[in-house]
Amino acid sequence: MTQLRRTPLYPLYANHSGVRCIDFGGWELPVQFLGIQKEHEAVRQQAGLFDVSHMGEFIVTGEGAEAFLQHMTTNDVTKLQDGQAQYTCMCYPTGGVVDDLLVYRLSMSNYMLVVNASNIDKDWDWLKIHQPSNVQIENVSDQTALLAIQGPLAEAILQQATETPLAGLAGFEFMKESSVCGVRTLISRTGYTGEDGFELYVRDSDAPAVWNGLLELGEGMGLVPAGLGARDTLRFEAKLPLYGQELSAQITPLEAGLGMFVKLDKGDFIGQEALAYQKQSGLSRKLVGLELVDRGIPRSHYPVFANGNLIGEVTTGTQSPTLKRNLGLALIDTKYTAIDTEVEVEIRGKLLRAKIVPAPFYRNKTRSTGGTKTI
Repeated sequence: MTQLRRTPLYPLYANHSGVRCIDFGGWELPVQFLGIQKEHEAVRQQAGLFDVSHMGEFIVTGEGAEAFLQHMTTNDVTKLQDGQAQYTCMCYPTGGVVDDLLVYRLSMSNYMLVVNASNIDKDWDWLKIHQPSNVQIENVSDQTALLAIQGPLAEAILQQATETPLAGLAGFEFMKESSVCGVRTLISRTGYTGEDGFELYVRDSDAPAVWNGLLELGEGMGLVPAGLGARDTLRFEAKLPLYGQELSAQITPLEAGLGMFVKLDKGDFIGQEALAYQKQSGLSRKLVGLELVDRGIPRSHYPVFANGNLIGEVTTGTQSPTLKRNLGLALIDTKYTAIDTEVEVEIRGKLLRAKIVPAPFYRNKTRSTGGTKTI
């Protein structure tokens, strides 16, 4: 039996009586601390603190680093300045997705890639296969811990723990040399919840000091520890993709509605030809929002029908904690994607009525920074 991996913060989970851990891609991670609903509401109204140290980090250096990443990813790396990050995808020649990731420009010849935990080994192998002689790649995942503080009060809480002026940090910008709770930290402002928020990259041994320090500072402002369950419902409401559900080797960024991160005119990159052909030919399927009209909750992989024909499947679905509606994201035939189109979702052998609705389901209109995967 394979031993589950644990983050540097695992010993601290026991301080929370309601914690429940699960196997998530080979990691023993908390699905909840206080309850998914409570944690979800805290992030929407105050703030939540996530342990996302299972994510992978690669350092890419060398005189060919920019050109290498330009070839490997769909977004335009040349648009980045020092201290800026961007959301992007790595694709196969077929246009399917190897992984979605963040690229941080530390300098013109020095970048950090943040990849999904379940894809660390696959991503590493993919990059090494294509690595040119003038580029070096280092996997620093095991030495790096990552905490995310998210919510409308995230800035006010974090500002108590750092002298870095956070108000001047725009969305998808970062400060390479900062201190949080007395610990050397890279602070970025991206997020995965639809709210304002920050990511804190620290050495693995320093993570407990930052976790405990922030929870203490934020206690009076409603900060709570939050697990994978709330992270999933939050990103779902904001229509932020999860690899393996909205993205995969069989699902392209264009089908997932991520065309703004695919720069077909930037020059050659892996998957460009297939994606250009798909765009020119027109999509045969795309990701949409749907809502159950009948009583039921759509779940991942539930089939979607129209006029008795199978037209696709649900990628993610739940009862929205914010909206109290039974909602789903579904990848379906483009002929049925117009708003208010009636479809059916098969749940336990029964076809339940549903309709296509606008997504994202939730948008924070007061958020002035780019605190989502959106640039």
